[in-house]
Amino acid sequence: MATTELTADDFQKTLDDSEILFIDFWAEWCGPCKQFAPVYEEVSEQHPEITFAKVDTETEQELAAAANITSIPTLMAFREKVLVFSQPGALNAEQLNQVVTAVKDLDMEEVHKQVAEQEQDQGQEQG
Repeated sequence: MATTELTADDFQKTLDDSEILFIDFWAEWCGPCKQFAPVYEEVSEQHPEITFAKVDTETEQELAAAANITSIPTLMAFREKVLVFSQPGALNAEQLNQVVTAVKDLDMEEVHKQVAEQEQDQGQEQG
């Protein structure tokens, strides 16, 4: 499956329906975004089991703001609805494939445990 356009309206459903979700935040005027786009598309075709989405930060400004996007392109990866990767800057195909492999190889039991511990720590700091 190639990349899909993601909007604020379908973000949550896409996140809920995807075990692994990669999102490329981009804009038409962004040179590095244009360089990254064919790499992202190519890698998406090599991994049909993963959802690859794109967010146009110009038309989806609220979604970009909610994701704290401050520079583009920014690549985010979610696994089991947990943000496990977020990095600005264009990657080459080898780097992107390394990120895909790393996300696929994550021990999600450990990740969920760490998230729960962080949430518990934050709750104690606020209380």
